[in-house]
Amino acid sequence: MRIGLDVMGGDFAPDAIIEGAADSLTHLSSDDRLVLFGDKDSIHRKLDEMKTDPSHFDIIHTTQVIEMGDVPSKAYSQKQDSSIAVGYRLLKNNEINGFCSAGNTGAMLVGASYTVNVIPGVIRPALAVVVPSIDNRHSVLLDVGLNLDSKPDVLLQYGILGSIFAEYVLEIKNPVVKLLNIGEEESKGTPSLKAAYELMKEYSHINFRGNIEANYLFSETMPDVIVCDGFVGNVIVKQTEAFHHIFKFRNYKDSYFDSLDFENIGGTPIVGINANVVIGHGVSKRKAIMNMILQTRAVVHANLAQKIKEAI
Repeated sequence: MRIGLDVMGGDFAPDAIIEGAADSLTHLSSDDRLVLFGDKDSIHRKLDEMKTDPSHFDIIHTTQVIEMGDVPSKAYSQKQDSSIAVGYRLLKNNEINGFCSAGNTGAMLVGASYTVNVIPGVIRPALAVVVPSIDNRHSVLLDVGLNLDSKPDVLLQYGILGSIFAEYVLEIKNPVVKLLNIGEEESKGTPSLKAAYELMKEYSHINFRGNIEANYLFSETMPDVIVCDGFVGNVIVKQTEAFHHIFKFRNYKDSYFDSLDFENIGGTPIVGINANVVIGHGVSKRKAIMNMILQTRAVVHANLAQKIKEAI
């Protein structure tokens, strides 16, 4: 397995990215190979500083960087020798099996649409995040920021995409799907949520069990798949980060709240495209980068993109 890593993307690139790459080596098998995209001199300098043998990696030299503040579509088209653009080209040509970056999220999404494309039949791809419950289970929440206002048929398809993710990445058989709403009753919510409820109820290929309210998230009754639009999902993710920060600031020690730390999650896969791509947080440091790489490996190992193609 060949995993591509954008070394130049992120607030602490390239040093933190290379540190995370080196840390991941002890968790990867002999069949796994990391492919680093970025400035060759910077990569060799940091590896030499860490006393890490460069032969552990394949290094693809790039001369341009898509900065965090760049306009995504403009930067991607104008910076064709950037670490993101070159990484996507190798992904499209099957020279790498997966690609991950903590860089410009918009550019990563533009790159996906320009190169590997959306799987035919998928209305809108989604960003999916793994959410831990207090009884040590894991669920998938989607969308968390890609589509801010989703129509009913898109929400139904999120239920399908989430079910595939839960089954093949989280290894949950017949995952339970619920729709995030302001009440459990079928009559609650916006017109879009009510219509989505009817579609999901009638669709026999997912294990739909109705609505879930936000106060049941993270609990022992949390379903395997939680469906919402990208606006709501993004608010939930950022609020979760805020609570973790409060606990850390007050020096509270709790293993469960440590599991809410984005550094332990690593990144969010884009589900619904013709390749395996994971996007990390822009402020990721070495631990988060390591976990982003390992999550990319898990997505590739699950052959998620192909499973979605078959299902759709």
